[in-house]
Amino acid sequence: MIRVILESPYRGTTEEETQANIEYARQCLRDSLLRGEAPIASHLLYTQPGVLDDTKSEERQHGIDAGLIWGSAAERTVVYIDRGISHGMNYGILRADQEQRQVIFRSLYRNQEWFGKGESIDGYSDWSTQFSSEAGTPEAGRRMDNLRVV
Repeated sequence: MIRVILESPYRGTTEEETQANIEYARQCLRDSLLRGEAPIASHLLYTQPGVLDDTKSEERQHGIDAGLIWGSAAERTVVYIDRGISHGMNYGILRADQEQRQVIFRSLYRNQEWFGKGESIDGYSDWSTQFSSEAGTPEAGRRMDNLRVV
């Protein structure tokens, strides 16, 4: 099995959106496991009742940092993109780049996978605009423009 850090959105603007993100993350965990990967989804682990409070910025950052420490043991970072790329996910992508860990972008609903840093794909510019606006950083937009289908 390949050790991976799984990135998907967690915190929503409403309780319903957060719950939808949690359900989506569970689907992503299943998808990753069925691909023969051993994923860690720290945003599901550390936000359980009684662990860390994601609504407190210091505890949220502590959870993100603790999850990313596992990066030294992971072989890749897998980013599930169907619900957009959040600030926390973008932080994880940038950290993977800094640590020279392979980043793979996946869509559950389109059944597609992209490796970072390659040729652009047809029809991807709409996704790129969506993700860069959700992440809120120009770096994320440039990163999404440099993806290719595998």
